[in-house]
Amino acid sequence: MNHQDKGRISALCAVFLAALGPAAAAAPSPKMLVETIDLSGPAISPDGRSVAFLQQQASVDRNAYDAAWYVQPLDGGRPPLRVADGGEPLRGSFGEALVEPPQWSPDGRWIYYRALIGAAVQVWRAARDGSRAEPVTHDDADVVMFALGDDGRRLLYTVGATRDAIERAEQDQADRGVRIDSTVPLGQGVFRSGYINGRLADERYTAGWMQVGGLLDDQPKRSLVVDLATGEVSPASDNDRRHAASRLPITTLKAAADATSAFDLRTRSALDGSIAFIRYVGVGTSLQVARSDDAATTIACPATVCTEAGIGSVAWRPGTDEVVFTARDRTSGVEALYDWDVGRSRVRRITSDAGLIGGGPGHNPGEACAISVDATACVVAAADSPPRLERIDLVSGARAVLYDPNQALIAARGPRAQALSWRDSAGDAFTGWYFPPATEPGAGPAPLFITYYSCTGYLRGGVGDEWPLASLAGAGIAALCIQQPPSDPFKPGGARASYDIALGGVRSVIDLLARRGEIDPTRVGMGGLSFGSEIVMWVMDHSNLLAAASVASPVVTPTYYRLHQLMGPGFTEGLRRHWGLGTPEETPDAWKALSPAFHIKRLQAPLLMQMPEQEYLNGLDYIAPLEASATPAELYVFPHEPHLKLEPRHLFAAEDRNLDWFRFWLQDYIDPDPAKAAQYQRWTAMRAHAAAAGQHPGRPAAGSSSGARSAG
Repeated sequence: MNHQDKGRISALCAVFLAALGPAAAAAPSPKMLVETIDLSGPAISPDGRSVAFLQQQASVDRNAYDAAWYVQPLDGGRPPLRVADGGEPLRGSFGEALVEPPQWSPDGRWIYYRALIGAAVQVWRAARDGSRAEPVTHDDADVVMFALGDDGRRLLYTVGATRDAIERAEQDQADRGVRIDSTVPLGQGVFRSGYINGRLADERYTAGWMQVGGLLDDQPKRSLVVDLATGEVSPASDNDRRHAASRLPITTLKAAADATSAFDLRTRSALDGSIAFIRYVGVGTSLQVARSDDAATTIACPATVCTEAGIGSVAWRPGTDEVVFTARDRTSGVEALYDWDVGRSRVRRITSDAGLIGGGPGHNPGEACAISVDATACVVAAADSPPRLERIDLVSGARAVLYDPNQALIAARGPRAQALSWRDSAGDAFTGWYFPPATEPGAGPAPLFITYYSCTGYLRGGVGDEWPLASLAGAGIAALCIQQPPSDPFKPGGARASYDIALGGVRSVIDLLARRGEIDPTRVGMGGLSFGSEIVMWVMDHSNLLAAASVASPVVTPTYYRLHQLMGPGFTEGLRRHWGLGTPEETPDAWKALSPAFHIKRLQAPLLMQMPEQEYLNGLDYIAPLEASATPAELYVFPHEPHLKLEPRHLFAAEDRNLDWFRFWLQDYIDPDPAKAAQYQRWTAMRAHAAAAGQHPGRPAAGSSSGARSAG
C-alpha cells in the first residue's frame, strides 16, 4: 500500500467517524457505575477500637449482588477483614435497600445481623476475627427484627407467618381465584408478581402511600428468645419485649403527638433514655430532645442549622448528653457534621464536606455515621467520588480514610463535577452538580442532559441510578443534576406549584449555561424517576426546552386513578393533598391541567420510557397514544420490578440505553456495535416519520428554545 492509498483510507475513516459523532472520552462506563461498591451500616465495637460494615456490589454478568461483612480497626492500622457472607439484599416496599447496622456483643467478640441466605431471613453472627460465621435462629418464618440482650446471652427475635404457610395461602388463592379488594395492587400480576425476601410472592398494600407487604403480613407476630449458649428457643416474656422495645425506633412520643406535627429520625440515649428526634410542624422542622417517651415538653436545639438545614442523621454520643448530627445547607448544598451539647445548649461544627457525610433516609448511599466516644466512622461520598469509609475525630474534626474500595471508578472519573448555584426569575434558589463535557478545544457549545430531584452522594445515575451522568459527560454531553429546592414541594398550590418551580429552575439554568457558551440550548435532554419523571413530563408539556427525554415512572392519568381508587381514603386523600385532584368527574379541569394524557399533541420531544412492570399500566392513557403518534416514543417494561429497578442487568440495560438514546438525539451518534443495529434502525425510522409529519426530533419544538407553552 502506497502513501497515497493510505491517505485516501485515512480520509474515508475520518468521514465515517465524523458521521458517527464524537467518541466517548475517559469516563466510567454504565457497567462500571452499576457495579459501584457500596458500603453501609457501620457500627463501632463496644471498646471503640473496630468498626463493622457491609460491602455490597452488583454483578451485571451474573445478574446478582455480592455482599460481605467486614471488620476494620478504627485507627486504620490494618485493612478490612472479611468476616462473613452478607447474603442477598434485603429490600423495602419500593425496592430500596434496607440499611441495618449490625449489633455487637457486649464483649466485642461477635457481630449479629439479619441475612437472607438460602431463601430464609435469619439472624446470623460472625466472629470479629473472621474465624466463624453461623446462624443463631432457625425459624420456619423469616425474622423481621431482633435485639441482643444486654448481657449478650439471649437474643429476642420476631417472626410472622411461616414461609410454608405463605406459599400455601398464595397457591390457594391462585386455585380459587383472587378476590379483588382494597389491598390488591391492580395493574400488576395477582400471583407472585414481586420479590419479597428474594422470592417472587403475592403483594398486598399495607399502611402508607403505595407500600406493599406479603400475603399474611397482617397476621399477629410472634416474639421468641434464643439462648445463645444452648440454642434453646422459648416464647418471649413481657420483660424481654420491653427490653427489645427500648432498642427499636420510637413509634410513639407524647411531645410529638399533636395532630399538626410528626416526628422522624428518632434515637434513644443509652445514658438516660432521652430521645433526640426531628419534629415537623407544618412546613417547619427542628431538632429536639425529649427526656422520656411521655414528656410533654421538649428541648429545642438552639442553632439556626437545626431549623434551616436539611438534617440527614441523628445519634447520641455514647456516655454523654451530646447529639451528633449531619445537616445539609439548603443554599450551598454543603453537608456538615455537628455536635449539640444538650445540657449546655451549645452546638459545634465538627467538619464539613461538599458531598455526603453519613447520611440518613433518602440519601445515597444512605447510611448514618457510627458514633463512639471519640470518633465517628462515616460512609462519605460526593457527586464524582464513590463511597469510602472515613474516621472523623469528634473533637478536632481530623479525618482519615479507612477504606476506599472504588479505585477503578476514581481512575476513570473523567470530567470533575462542579457545584452550581443560581436563581430563577421568580427568585427561587437552586443548587446542583454539573459535569462539564469532555470536548476538544474549539468544539463549540455541547448538548446538555438534566435530571431533577435529589443529588446527594455519588451520582452514578440520578435518583434510581438510570442516567449515567459521568458517562454522558465523557461522551461530550454536559450533565447536570438539579437538587429539589427547599421551597419545593411546600409552597402553596400543591403539585402544580412544585412543577412550575422546577420548570423555572430548568429554564434558568439552560439560559445560564448558554450565556456562558458552554451548552447549546437547542440540544437539551432530560430524564427522571418518580417525582423526577413528573418534572420531565411537565417540562415537555409546558415548554419548548427539550430535544429528547427519558422517564422511568408513569405520571397521573385517569387510568392511574381507576387502578388505585379501591384503596380508599388513603389514596384519594393523598391524591387530593399532593395533586389537588378529586375523581376525574369531580375535578375535570385539574386533571386536564396536570395529566399529559390530555396534551398528547404538545408532547413532541423523543421520549424513551423504561418502566417497571408493576407501574407501567398507570400511564397507558398517554403511552399508547404517543407510540401511535408521530412523536418518537419507545416503551420498555422490566419484569417483576417495583418502583426502583433491582436486577443488575435491568439497571445496566436502562443506563446503557439512556446513554445511546441521548447520544442519538442530541449528537446524531450511532454506536457501531452490531448488537445495537436494530435499535438504531427503529430510531432512524422514528426520526424520518416525525420529520414527515412536520416535527423536528432532536431539536425543541417550534418557537423560542426557552419559551413556555400555555398550560391551558
